[in-house]
Amino acid sequence: MSIPFVRDTATVFSREFAPVLREPLGLLFTMGQPLILLFLFGPMLAGAGSVGSEGSSWQWFVPGILIMMCLSGPMMAGYSLLVELIGGSMERMLVTPLSRTAMLVGRTLKEFVILLAQAMLIIGLALPLGFRLHPAGASAGLALLIVFGVGLGALSFVLAIASRPSGTLFFGVTQMVMFPLLLLSGLLLPLDFGPAWLRVAAALNPVSYVVEAERALFAGRFTDTSVLYGVLAAVAVAAVGLALGVRAMRRGI
Repeated sequence: MSIPFVRDTATVFSREFAPVLREPLGLLFTMGQPLILLFLFGPMLAGAGSVGSEGSSWQWFVPGILIMMCLSGPMMAGYSLLVELIGGSMERMLVTPLSRTAMLVGRTLKEFVILLAQAMLIIGLALPLGFRLHPAGASAGLALLIVFGVGLGALSFVLAIASRPSGTLFFGVTQMVMFPLLLLSGLLLPLDFGPAWLRVAAALNPVSYVVEAERALFAGRFTDTSVLYGVLAAVAVAAVGLALGVRAMRRGI
């Protein structure tokens, strides 16, 4: 990795992260749905008794909330790029000597930092509610979450580039894809007792494997086979997202 590339990446990251520092409350507004589910839906789920195999409803539910933030955060990260493409500010960046790959990596790192901060906040808020923290498992779970989030963020940038100039494609695809991925992941309710066709659809959903891996890791079950499947799914999404993202930045703008 060359020094100019690192410098360009740091420049893009600083540019993208500066608005977050100026308006830190924006992080809370983007967490509206996860926070509502944590404080309103979570207690009802806990009152219904144990869910899944984690022994505690909170151990089962909180990792799912973290994955929801990936779907509602990094997956929508391309919106800012789309605004710049439509408004023309991105064109001014493209005439600079900045590396186009660094433009993608810098933006992706910004999503990485935001997702990590939001995940740590959710975990901190869940502790008084009954969530038990396994430090080693939580660290591994956060690492897996970041890998998955980076992949979704990169794919979001690809979609933003493909959606110019109107942006209609971006909003149509994200809304059409996000909710099926969420509902077919077993994120809010277990799918074990669902109809056969629903379980088959869930088996084709990579998010469901990441959700199960997160639950196993946060419970401290490192040797569970779901961890392996979840890691493979997250790494595959990240690899495809970054590869397509770099290609789109180099050729598609």
